[in-house]
Amino acid sequence: MYDVIILGSGPAGLTAAIYTTRASLKTLVIAGEKWGGQLMLTTEVDNFPGFPEGIQGPELMNNMRKQAERFGTEFVEENFKQADFGKSPFTITAGDKSYEGKAVIIATGADTKWLDVPGEKEKIGKGVSSCAPCDAFFFRNKKVIVAGGGDSAMEEACVLSRFATEVTIVHRRGEFRASQIMQDKAKANPKIKFLLNSQITEILGEDHVTGVKMKDNKTNEIKEVSIDGVFVAIGHIPNSSVFKNIETDEKGFIKVREHTKTNVDGVFVAGDVHDRQYMQAITAAGFGCAAALETERWLEMQK
Repeated sequence: MYDVIILGSGPAGLTAAIYTTRASLKTLVIAGEKWGGQLMLTTEVDNFPGFPEGIQGPELMNNMRKQAERFGTEFVEENFKQADFGKSPFTITAGDKSYEGKAVIIATGADTKWLDVPGEKEKIGKGVSSCAPCDAFFFRNKKVIVAGGGDSAMEEACVLSRFATEVTIVHRRGEFRASQIMQDKAKANPKIKFLLNSQITEILGEDHVTGVKMKDNKTNEIKEVSIDGVFVAIGHIPNSSVFKNIETDEKGFIKVREHTKTNVDGVFVAGDVHDRQYMQAITAAGFGCAAALETERWLEMQK
């Protein structure tokens, strides 16, 4: 029997674990076979406080895990299968085993929607990114493309324009779906260009991005374009569909009540699985802290 079972092992889950174990709550993290969240796919992290020279994403996650383990957190490196939130204690199944917990923190994160084109996957962190606030600094005085047509694409482009010499927003349709206010903001920026009815079909380069192949969706013509970076802004998929009885919004992000509570008493949430606004490692860690503190208070009230 665990006091707290945490589902997920990114910044939100590991921060929550540090707080719950320091509060002497017996804690289990269902980490998954590929533990550590999206930062395990990131190279240099320059915007996490406390590292003036930056830190590699996997190193940061390893440090967080060691810190949680130092206070007594237990880890299961199996993939989550299902949860029974119908009765207390809650039953969590991972791999071929089940575990019982008095409280649960869902910190399963969200996955980036990628373009799924040749040359993309192997260049993530080498010119391909999904986070301008994280990586824009590395593209100072360079030319970049933002793939997408929504508010997030406009926002990414505006952030990149502070560093890059030229930013081109590429959208496969004939009109953007971004709000008018965000479109106006981007169009007022002299560094930002727009390319509609076009899509990237391949990302070029050996060990880093040197260009893309671009398809004109009206003529089907394909041409090569020299570019230094590609930012993918076509959305995120919150990892929430596996949870029955947990309320989500229209995009699948878990609905939050009173800071970090879900609609099920004793089940809390932290990080990108509910945060559709910021999606930063530091905000995920902050939500993990909040969820842990709320969980501790809830368990105390149950006594």
